Formats: sequence, C-alpha cells, structure tokens
Amino acid sequence: MNEVQLTQRLLALHYVFPVPLNRLARLFKEDIELARFEQMSSQKIAQLLNLSYEKANRLKAAYIEAMENPLLQAYEQKSITPIPFFHPLFPKELFELYDPPVCLYVKGKVDLLVNKRKIAIVGSRKATTYTENALQYIMPALVEHDYIIVSGLAKGADRMAHESAIANGGKTIAILGHGLFHLYPKENTNLAEIISKDHLLMTEYPPYIEPKRWYFPMRNRIISGISKAILVTEAAEKSGTSSTMEHGLEHGKEIFVVPGDITSKLSLGPHKLLAEGATPVWNGYQIIAELERYFS
Repeated sequence: MNEVQLTQRLLALHYVFPVPLNRLARLFKEDIELARFEQMSSQKIAQLLNLSYEKANRLKAAYIEAMENPLLQAYEQKSITPIPFFHPLFPKELFELYDPPVCLYVKGKVDLLVNKRKIAIVGSRKATTYTENALQYIMPALVEHDYIIVSGLAKGADRMAHESAIANGGKTIAILGHGLFHLYPKENTNLAEIISKDHLLMTEYPPYIEPKRWYFPMRNRIISGISKAILVTEAAEKSGTSSTMEHGLEHGKEIFVVPGDITSKLSLGPHKLLAEGATPVWNGYQIIAELERYFS
C-alpha cells in the first residue's frame, strides 16, 4: 500500500464528503486503497455510500476535481497536519467509537497525541469564578504528573481549563467543532493562537468547514474518546456537558465531579452525576490516585 497516495485520495474524498469512518466502511471493503474510486460508476458509488444516484454523480465529479488540488501541500503551508485513521499517531481509543473520525486535522505540537495521560475538563459556557477557583486546587497535581488537559475551546469552563493548564506550565489539547480556517467563539482567538503554537488544536472537520450548531455535540465524543477520564466543574442539569458525559459513560471513562454550591443551578449537573455514582474531588491528587493504576 502506498500510504502517501492513499492519504491524498482520502483527503480528497473527505474534502468533498466529510463523514465519519463508519459511513465509508462499505467503500473501503470494496476498495481499501481508494485506487478505483475515480473509475467506479455513479451507481456503484451510490450503492456503497447509501446515496442517491444524483448525489453520487456530483460526489464523483467533486472528488475528481479535489484530486487535482495538492491538498497535502496546501495544508502544510497553513501548518495543518492531517492524521488519517491509518496513521501511527491517530488515537487508537477513537476506534472504540461507533463513528470514528476518518481523519484528524491538527495544528501545533503533534507529539502530544503520544501521551496517554489525558483528562477532559468540561463544564458550562456560563461557568463562574467557582470553576476558576476549583481548578487552582486541581490543576497543579495534574500538570505535575504530566496529564494533558483536553477541552473544547468554548466560552466558560473550556476556556478556563485551557488557560489553567497553560498558567500552571502544562499542556492542553483543544477539540474544535469546525475546520481550522475558522474559529469559534471569536473571543478565544488569542487563546487559540497560543494553543496552535505550543499545544494542540484538533478537529475532525476539513479546514474550510464553518462552525455549525450540530457539530459541537459531535466533537464531544472525541473529547471523551481520547481522554482517560472526564472532570466536570459547573453544568446545568441539561447541557452540552451531558453529551460528553454520555459518551464517557458509554466507553467506560472515569467520571470525576467538583461538588458545587447547592443554591446554584450550575451545580445541578454535577450533583446529578454524583448521585449516579461519579467520584467527587476537591484536589488533583485524588484524580491521580484513581488514574495512575492504568499506567503502573
């Protein structure tokens, strides 16, 4: 198998058909190297990808056009590294998902993917100084033990988690719900710049993909997927944090919770998780004690 050629074909296909790996399973079974895709009939493509004939016809034409563009070189010029699912750096934990990404697009310190000590920190976009203060108690121990902090670069708790990791001299990975040519929210632009140079920005979406509301719940499965555990700070009872928790529980992740003020609505989510059996924590060493057994 010529890996460079396969990567070029995969990037071209993903550029025009950005779907998870499970949607391409029948195609790869038929043509593992995508060497015959250009010669396939539109009817065959429609059958393999579960598309209408018209959509398959348009997809084939768009793929042929994309193959004429040197995507690898274009991404390299923008300091974007594509990591397809067969690449050695692709996180193997993501294959536990029903719908793993076809490719990850990253910008920054790619070698951070090698470190298995990753913990997701998530919470409300309306998180308060309570989250900031809690992280002052929790973050130093995580950084001391070389844990990489994973979050979603949203407002509130995500931003606080990334900033706390950086302030304590640690490393952080931001999982985006859009392509790397865009940034959401705009107020996190400076933080994203710092992460893209000294840490890691990562997304499953080709660079041109703009932020869409439904992409953010999708990225939560990756936040959970690459992390050994998830820490929840503040969250409403029903929130975006809930979808990350659902993915985490489905895949057997350790769930840690910062207990909150019983008068705050942002404590309802964490306290519900505590009632369901999550582990309460008030300093980082409690998390270390639970997780180090995986690495001993």
